[in-house]
Amino acid sequence: MENNENTALKLSNQAMGAIMMALQESLMNQLDIVPILQNFDLVHTQEGLVVQNPPTVRISNEALISEDDLKNMVQK
Repeated sequence: MENNENTALKLSNQAMGAIMMALQESLMNQLDIVPILQNFDLVHTQEGLVVQNPPTVRISNEALISEDDLKNMVQK
């Protein structure tokens, strides 16, 4: 793909799911979503942009999640 300013990119279904997971986690713990989104590694595919390191959401652990935890939810 050429590096062209006018090239339109779309989010894949996978990327939309990753954003929704990040939003759910940040809302449940009343924390800023920005650190998660800033650490997304995006790749352009035929399906659209894909997040190579989507966040994980904890379901059973009752411990509070810190800003550092949010930053670390995406694997580098």
